[in-house]
Amino acid sequence: QVHLVESGGGSVQAGGSLRLSCVVSGYTYSSNCMAWFRQAPGKEREGVAAMPIGGGGTYYSDSVKGRFTISQDFAKKMVYLHMNNLTPEDTAMYYCAASEQSCWGDILGQYRYNYWGQGTQVAVSS
Repeated sequence: QVHLVESGGGSVQAGGSLRLSCVVSGYTYSSNCMAWFRQAPGKEREGVAAMPIGGGGTYYSDSVKGRFTISQDFAKKMVYLHMNNLTPEDTAMYYCAASEQSCWGDILGQYRYNYWGQGTQVAVSS
C-alpha cells in the first residue's frame, strides 16, 4: 500500500512561487509514475505534471509548461512541484498521485493513478 502526504500549499500573490512536497511511503518501484493533479471548485481534476519516481522524463500539461517543474528524490521518497509565475487560474487543491504502472500512455489521466494524497490548497490572488 502506497501512502502519500502533500505539504507546501498556501496563499501567494500573482507572479509568486511555491514548492509543493509529497512524501511517498510504502512499496514502490523506481519506475512507478508519480504525478501532480489539481482541482479547482466546479472543475474537473487536471493532471499538471508527471515523472517516474526514480527519475527520468518529465511530462506537463500545456497550462503549466514552462512555469512548473516536477522533481523527485528517490532516496528520500519525495516528489516536488516547483511552481513559478503563479496566476489566479492556478488556484486549486493540489494532489500527489502514484501509479502502479510506469509513465506511459495517458500519463496525465487521473484514472491510471491508484493512490492519492489528501491534497494541499494553493490560492493565488491578483
